[in-house]
Amino acid sequence: MFNHLKQLKRGHIILGVLNAIYIIAFAWYYIGIKNYEFLWYVAVLVFFFLLIFLTLHRSKFDYTILIGLSIWGFLHMAGGGIIVNGNVLYAYHIIDIFERGDIYILKFDQFVHAFGFFVATLVGYSLLKPYLNKDTNYKVVYFLLICVGMGLGALNEIVEFIAVVVFPSTGVGGYYNTGLDLVANMLGSIIAVIFIHFKRRTKMEVKK
Repeated sequence: MFNHLKQLKRGHIILGVLNAIYIIAFAWYYIGIKNYEFLWYVAVLVFFFLLIFLTLHRSKFDYTILIGLSIWGFLHMAGGGIIVNGNVLYAYHIIDIFERGDIYILKFDQFVHAFGFFVATLVGYSLLKPYLNKDTNYKVVYFLLICVGMGLGALNEIVEFIAVVVFPSTGVGGYYNTGLDLVANMLGSIIAVIFIHFKRRTKMEVKK
């Protein structure tokens, strides 16, 4: 393990320290206010933080992905704890795009979901990229990447469902909230695929 740590660059260490600082700070905060739901999310975040940090020598994630994951983690921690207009940040209304009954677009929650699974789709592509070559049908790859992003989004909803079952009071929301989360996850994945496509085209044009 120590040999793996020696391979880390200065940027990796800085990001690791910054992530550790906000995770510890939010954990302390949620313990103080007895928000056990978000302590559960802190535990999940710590698990993925360690998984990514300890396998970085193999995954070789670039800084776009690592910074994106760091921002996603921070936004998620802030979303459940920072109070805005008397409610948690996740419930904050960013732009009045659509509203009917229990459905409201666009909330901070939906933005974080779209951003998070934009990043998650980039992670999927980064892990898949070493197995691709010039003969790869990227139309199929793009479709699979969207499925990967949506699948990871579904896994996220399972984590939230566990929180609903385990903890007596949560801010997860009901059926409409879950549906909107899944739609936001899909949109984030689609935007990531568009981003990947144009990034590939730019690299190909530079090589010509």
